[in-house]
Amino acid sequence: MIAIFGPTAVGKTAVAIELGRLISEAGGSAVAVNCDSIQVYRGLEIISGAADQRQRKQLEHRLVSFVPVDEEFSAGRYSKLAHAEIDSLAAAGSCPILVGGTGLYLRAALTDMEFRPPVPDEVRAQVEREIEARGVAAVHADLPADQRRPIHVNDRVRVSRALELMKTGQEPAPDHSRGGELWTAGLRRPSLLIGLVDEVQVLRDRIVERVGAMAEAGAALEARRALEAGASRTARAAIGFDEFISGDLERAAIEHRRYAKRQMTWMRRMHGVEILERSGRSDRDLALAILRLAGGLATDPPT
Repeated sequence: MIAIFGPTAVGKTAVAIELGRLISEAGGSAVAVNCDSIQVYRGLEIISGAADQRQRKQLEHRLVSFVPVDEEFSAGRYSKLAHAEIDSLAAAGSCPILVGGTGLYLRAALTDMEFRPPVPDEVRAQVEREIEARGVAAVHADLPADQRRPIHVNDRVRVSRALELMKTGQEPAPDHSRGGELWTAGLRRPSLLIGLVDEVQVLRDRIVERVGAMAEAGAALEARRALEAGASRTARAAIGFDEFISGDLERAAIEHRRYAKRQMTWMRRMHGVEILERSGRSDRDLALAILRLAGGLATDPPT
């Protein structure tokens, strides 16, 4: 199994497609499994940067655009689906290529993590009303210090989840940022973990270009339609969701850059990750490097 992680706009999908092509040329088969928390939503393909139809014809993608936009979705639910997809592909002799930028979803696919059960709808609604009335920063400030510390003050989803657990008397999940289960859980299957990186300024420019392309492709209309359809809290967590609606592309680019920085921090804490510098290298060149790290291909795809 091969997992490709990296900051937004670094070109993970394009590299995965080239990797799948190389595996096919060598007589094997490969399928991409999405590890992005927003790309699971149907109707948010532009904002999430999900593989488009042309790309999906080049390499089959699973767990993409299958969750209704008004539905809450979690890493716990994703984990079960990802495990089923990976096991099915492996049993069929196909190489799963995990692709995405959501660290928690990547680990959920790779490991047997422990997840807290969902809370009752009435508790979730109560928490949402409190955050709407007081603001996410104020609610964040009231969390116990040990729970508040690893959560960014503007991370509405994680602040909400922490408060939900408190209200239902559940212990928080392990502190993943400080050596918790996210970093130490054993892999379910032998896996090659690839981290794609690029020069800071190059990545910043790519992010600005990507945000502009999203706007031209209709990101604002997509977000408005999602709102009209009753977009869930987890769907609205998409980076740039509100900014595209307001037309503030500069702010959208800033939020994407901040997210990329968090992704890079997460990636540096991953055990056993092989870092590949893009630095002007083509998608095919990077895919070839990944194959070399995987030990090449004989008649069977790498697992």
